[in-house]
Amino acid sequence: MDSFLKYCSAGILAGGENKRMPVPKAFVKMPSIRISQLSNGETIIEKNLNIMKQLFREVFIVTNQPELYLHLGVPLFGDIYNLRCPMTGVFTSLVNSTYGWVFISACDMPFINHHLIRHIASKRGNYDAVVPKSSLPPRNRACLSGRQVVPTFTKVRLRGDYTEPLFACYSKRLLSAMEETLLNNKRGLKDFLSTNKVKYINTREIKRYDPEVKSFINLNTLEDIKYYLMPEGLSKTESQKYITNLKKGKSRIEKGGRE
Repeated sequence: MDSFLKYCSAGILAGGENKRMPVPKAFVKMPSIRISQLSNGETIIEKNLNIMKQLFREVFIVTNQPELYLHLGVPLFGDIYNLRCPMTGVFTSLVNSTYGWVFISACDMPFINHHLIRHIASKRGNYDAVVPKSSLPPRNRACLSGRQVVPTFTKVRLRGDYTEPLFACYSKRLLSAMEETLLNNKRGLKDFLSTNKVKYINTREIKRYDPEVKSFINLNTLEDIKYYLMPEGLSKTESQKYITNLKKGKSRIEKGGRE
């Protein structure tokens, strides 16, 4: 039985200037289950590519630094317009997709959920986009049990209904309107979506497939890495080793992509 989602590609956006991180965000390593292997897991982008390849026949990365991603063995596309905004990445994905739809995600989302992706894609119908709204952001306080990492998530503070345009499905029907918007130097995806026919996935639906609402977590700073990926209970030496390995990884990545 064909398990691929029909008439839909997957585009991973790997843009951003990355000024606040010790390593390109896509190459942050996921902690292994054992603390002795804390920095030896797969990178976020490797993990996400593996998930996407199980769901979509066509998977590609949108990046203006292709030299960093060549070793991953998937098609790479540069932004069509040099406007430095996520909408440019979405537009580039739509132009290059073989199919009429593209599922978009960002390269710095370590906890994407394949069940939620399937649900979002199943709601396409006659809409122009299918976009989640989440009101309960998770907060990771992973801990140690013996010397194993045990992730636990506790939700804190309501934040209203935030749309999540970088974990969403987009139709090629949006191409003309999106290009016109970009050429008019309007770059806000949420504002753009508000003027089109969008199916919003509410919090109740999201929690049915991703109970801890982890899929929308993204990493922007070193503090995010410490908070979401590093378990509580690490010694100061273990924490410093993890950060040191990240910084060493940056120079290896810049020299040739693969660490």
